[in-house]
Amino acid sequence: MTPNALSEWLHAFRIYSHPRVLGMITLGFSAGLPLLLILGTLSYWLRESGVDRSTIGYFSWIGLAYGFKWLWSPLVDRLSLPLLTKLLGRRRAWMLLSQITVTIALIGMAYTDPAENLIQMVFFSLAVAFASATQDVVLDAYRIEAVSPRLQGAMAATYQAGYRMAMILSSAGVLWIAAAFDSSDTTYDYLPWCIAYLVMAACMTVGIVTTLLIREPEVPVTRLISENENHAKKIISHWNLNKQLAELLAWLYGAIIAPFRDFVVRHGQRALLILALIAIYRISDVVMGIMSNPFYVDMGYTKNEVATITKLYGVIMAIVGAAMGGILTAKIGIMRTLFLGALLSAVTNLLFAWLTGRGHDVTGLIFTISADNLSAGIATAAFIAYLSGLTNSAYSATQYALFSSVMLILPKFIAGFSGDFVNTYGYASFFISTALLGLPVLALVWAAGAEKFDTPEK
Repeated sequence: MTPNALSEWLHAFRIYSHPRVLGMITLGFSAGLPLLLILGTLSYWLRESGVDRSTIGYFSWIGLAYGFKWLWSPLVDRLSLPLLTKLLGRRRAWMLLSQITVTIALIGMAYTDPAENLIQMVFFSLAVAFASATQDVVLDAYRIEAVSPRLQGAMAATYQAGYRMAMILSSAGVLWIAAAFDSSDTTYDYLPWCIAYLVMAACMTVGIVTTLLIREPEVPVTRLISENENHAKKIISHWNLNKQLAELLAWLYGAIIAPFRDFVVRHGQRALLILALIAIYRISDVVMGIMSNPFYVDMGYTKNEVATITKLYGVIMAIVGAAMGGILTAKIGIMRTLFLGALLSAVTNLLFAWLTGRGHDVTGLIFTISADNLSAGIATAAFIAYLSGLTNSAYSATQYALFSSVMLILPKFIAGFSGDFVNTYGYASFFISTALLGLPVLALVWAAGAEKFDTPEK
């Protein structure tokens, strides 16, 4: 590497010194903490408590709450909360409400034994999912509004760093805590899991304190929003409605219909292609991920092995991958990095199929987790930057929620049947199938950004 090239790469690293870029670490932590507590880590708890694999697969449908968050994202974008909005501002008010709700629901999960009351666990898990999805909506809007498009890749990387740190805590941390209070690895005990989840609930104070300390982004209602509402008011004025109802309908148009119309108008016929890409980009990882923890249990890995290798070391590799993804998007462009991430994510699923034939192989697990999480970090950083670039700042919360929701609906639905597939065909066939699911993604990435592969984005 020439001195000039080395200097350029070192200069690229400077984007991570921006104060708002650094600040996304703690907000990413707040967003990342609840996810595995209702999906990955919870699936380990459920399996250990005796819940069968098919039920665990269906349980993953709780994650569909993240796939339908676009339904209430217009409220987050435009609706003021009594007292809180006046005190904290539009974004911070919704942040605080969602974080407090997550905390309370996690406490409810902690005091529920799935072996005794699975329905109650479903209720509290759903509450965590909906509140966490709401937090994601407002944090995504805040991230997009905080900096210029040039820094979105770096913002995505630091957000992912905080997110992944929280995932270490909510996965490896939970398993370590549970293992520390568990007198036996061969019999199920509810108390260690209760203690672990109470600790996780307490950790949500990180997000709450951060929300109280940060500044509200200065993004007023834009001219575009005003024009859309005024246009709606002119049309509605011919309907002979009373003033209050007419104003409500105009507000609903501006909050709900206009954001989606704006996306279609800006992208035209390519809108469907873009939505198709978003819908399946992470399908390989999402579908595979639901059965990963039951796989570790069935292959005989202990809590400490799973915590150390897949949760701690694996997440560190994902953070490294996210940092690489942020730099790659700045150097070679978003679409090229997006393609690379999709290819690596699909190929590395084959390593899990290889691992099924090796039994309890710690070295093989380390190798597999290294490759899989590094690939996931690159893909995620590029994907977040891609989604952020698609949004209109006038409707950042609503449009980003639509994109990230579309990303999850199909993969989460398919993942619900993963337990049935494993029961019928085995783990090896399952992992190979998830790799094959990634092939259409490559074609869609190329079709959506073919013109951008010729020249790196500036």
